[in-house]
Amino acid sequence: MTGKIKVAIIGSGNIGTDLMIKIMRTSDVLEVGAMVGIDPDSDGLARATRLGIASTHEGIEGLTRLPVWSEIGIVFDATSAGAHKRNDQIVRDAGKIMIDLTPAAVGPYVVPVVNMDNHLAETNINMVTCGGQATIPIVAAVSRVAEVSYAEIVASISSRSAGPGTRANIDEFTETTSRAICEVGGASKGKAVIILNPAEPPMIMRDTVYCLAKTTDHEAVRRSVEAMIAEVQDYVPGYRLKQEIQFETIGNNAAVRIPGVDDHATGLKVSVFLEVEGAGHYLPKYAGNLDIMTSAALKTAERLARRTLTEAA
Repeated sequence: MTGKIKVAIIGSGNIGTDLMIKIMRTSDVLEVGAMVGIDPDSDGLARATRLGIASTHEGIEGLTRLPVWSEIGIVFDATSAGAHKRNDQIVRDAGKIMIDLTPAAVGPYVVPVVNMDNHLAETNINMVTCGGQATIPIVAAVSRVAEVSYAEIVASISSRSAGPGTRANIDEFTETTSRAICEVGGASKGKAVIILNPAEPPMIMRDTVYCLAKTTDHEAVRRSVEAMIAEVQDYVPGYRLKQEIQFETIGNNAAVRIPGVDDHATGLKVSVFLEVEGAGHYLPKYAGNLDIMTSAALKTAERLARRTLTEAA
């Protein structure tokens, strides 16, 4: 393989800027061709200009007027669910691939270690949410060795790491993550909760995953979860278990009621406690919630780019 695929990033906030820095520092198959925003005073646009990257504060319309537009192969959208629909239409009408970091869910949900290879032909790929990227691999790890009747995730992040875009998308976050727990994670039913923690100093991202599984094989579940964590660590080194995986057998004599799901639920309750530390490329290390999104998007784009470059070669 030779050469690189040029990419554009729409959204010059924290996520878009971190993604730009990540690509420039770590990728051997991607090149940042353009940075796009709507705030001419944003740090992301200022950094892009200093780095010699084409930039515009006129949104998607400004991007299409840049000379580099014709060379762009992949576009990352780090704006909002509402803005994504228009951005997506323009990008795909131009024959380019869209990687969506908003909860818009126009395209299929993708979690790199779970289902990326199933969607390499798609022209719009949705990266679910930060909570989804952190927790769905665990649900999938349990569901590949046992039937998961219910999964619930709680994502707790520092309030400081939740910018305007994250706050504007809170409702979409819970809805999108809940659906993806089922569609990608393999659970029959799913629920997602997000907590913005105002504690100072800022806390690292913490995630709790509960699964109710139809199995008695603790070791099979443990091995599967630990193997999945190692796979995620390939692109998010700060992704790790906070403590040992916990198991609790819920029998008929102690069945639990899960509102809207089951009034007499039984099985093996699996509890997994995670933390995600960011790489610190642009964002502070406590912002693991943002780091795992940009890392997952980068992993996906690089897989697409390698496929394109191999076919061209």
